[in-house]
Amino acid sequence: MNTRTVRTDPGVYISGMKQMILVLLVLLIGPYVVGQDRVRHDALIKEAWGLYEKKEFRESAASYSAAFQALGWKGSSNDRYNAACSYALAGVPDSAFFHLDRIASLMDYANVQHITTDVDLNTLHNDPRWPRLIGVVKANKERIEADYDKPLVALLDSVFDEDQGLRRQIEKVETGSGRDSKEMQALWDRMAQADSTNLVIVTRILDERGWLGPDVIGQTGNSTLFLVIQHADLVTQEKYLPMMREAVTKGNAKGSSLALLEDRVLIRNGKQQRYGSQIGRDPGTGAYFLSPLEDPDNVDVRRAAVGLGPIADYIARWELIWDVEAYKKELPALEERIKARKP
Repeated sequence: MNTRTVRTDPGVYISGMKQMILVLLVLLIGPYVVGQDRVRHDALIKEAWGLYEKKEFRESAASYSAAFQALGWKGSSNDRYNAACSYALAGVPDSAFFHLDRIASLMDYANVQHITTDVDLNTLHNDPRWPRLIGVVKANKERIEADYDKPLVALLDSVFDEDQGLRRQIEKVETGSGRDSKEMQALWDRMAQADSTNLVIVTRILDERGWLGPDVIGQTGNSTLFLVIQHADLVTQEKYLPMMREAVTKGNAKGSSLALLEDRVLIRNGKQQRYGSQIGRDPGTGAYFLSPLEDPDNVDVRRAAVGLGPIADYIARWELIWDVEAYKKELPALEERIKARKP
């Protein structure tokens, strides 16, 4: 052994220690910094959407840009699309096309129907870049759907449009005519009739071909299978719940959708839900409430495991505020009220 290699020069030794300390610091601090960046990104995305809803489009676009910057200019296809809408509405077409080109060219965006009918993007239609963009989106759609069962896709798309189209009218009719109005009852009747017809279509598909994945019927068709079962009676839900569980293990259904079906079945059976997806409504006051939930302290852990966002953000859609301690305190009384209402 060469003794000169064993002997260590103090300066080199200190430098080596510094390098080791730096490496350790990077290993320890790195995940924390990444986590903080993600928190900032999520907060900015939420802020951007809020500004969009207030029609403050230029400010919304700036928040989207800041969110992408927080993650090294990375962003999801959905967030970049929304950013493009804000930029288009703010009169900044170059930035709008930048984001749309990115999701079309690099992220295989293929929703031709949506992008061509979205009024947020109307200001871009006369721009010479628009036809080229739509050409890329159409090419993506043709490539992705090459192996689709196209007749079945068309059928399920029509079921989806009817299912969601009717439900989008609920708030408008209730606001305009009242929760107990004839108009509202007529809408519920139409919805029940449509659900009955659509259930026949979907259960026949499930019985004959199983829970088909998006590789066969597309994302919309795949979502339609879930939505129709989610809106079905309890007996039907319990029948197809095991099939959906198996579909999730095969990648043919979303874990987040399964969580919603699991919760609905539990609530209908008088049990506590697991993921906090089911919102109840007091028949007397019309006030919304989070239906009985097991282990409220860890609901966000369970939600994250299946791809659902924080419970606080979810229930805010019904203007509810998440206070876990207050919820736990109120839960026994809530369950008693629900039991008392049942025949």
